[in-house]
Amino acid sequence: MSDKILIVDDETEIADLIEVYLKNEDYTVFKFYTAREALECIEATPLDLAILDVMLPDINGFTLCQRIRERHTYPVIMLTAKDAEIDKITGLTLGADDYITKPFLPLEMVARVKSQLRRYKKYNLPPTERDSHILRCSDLVLDTKKHECLLNDKPVLLTPTEFSILQILLENKGNAVSGEELFHRIWADEYYTKSSNTITVHIRRLREKLKDTLENPKYIKTIWGVGYRIDEKQP
Repeated sequence: MSDKILIVDDETEIADLIEVYLKNEDYTVFKFYTAREALECIEATPLDLAILDVMLPDINGFTLCQRIRERHTYPVIMLTAKDAEIDKITGLTLGADDYITKPFLPLEMVARVKSQLRRYKKYNLPPTERDSHILRCSDLVLDTKKHECLLNDKPVLLTPTEFSILQILLENKGNAVSGEELFHRIWADEYYTKSSNTITVHIRRLREKLKDTLENPKYIKTIWGVGYRIDEKQP
């Protein structure tokens, strides 16, 4: 069964172009030009990924992303205007996994979609009986097969990107992982720049969900000038 992808963009030419390229890759596409129509699809259809334009005529893409994150963890890619850095940061803060700046190359869009779906599928494999896929740190538990995160035995809803970051840090307990390394391991492309806020925003949102703080972190520590680290032993 092909993956189901939602496209929401009021620029019909862009939405139609994305649809053509994704259908050529055998994806099932649900295309809408307004957010309200898309909301009906979100409620009624099991989806694997959503592509949302920020500027929509009725409800903006940020609100739509929030609505998705209330119930779903599948990847969300935001389409933003050229050089609109604030749109990128806002989208990531609200739970988006990636963003693409208009104008874009259709093949880049397809590559980003494939990358997000690979990670999403990887972390939603059927569970096994082995505990080798259980990562722990104090009262924080990550099951990489079930794609579950538990904090004090209570589930924490993470996006695929947040889950990936936490998994990488837990797999490297005691060692600092740079923002650049996190970026390349998650997105596997060369678009990282030293000024990129992408990882920083995801880390901030992840800390909020883990009830962690920058000033006195229990889990994710910032190693200034280096990156981030989760220690072997936590207080």
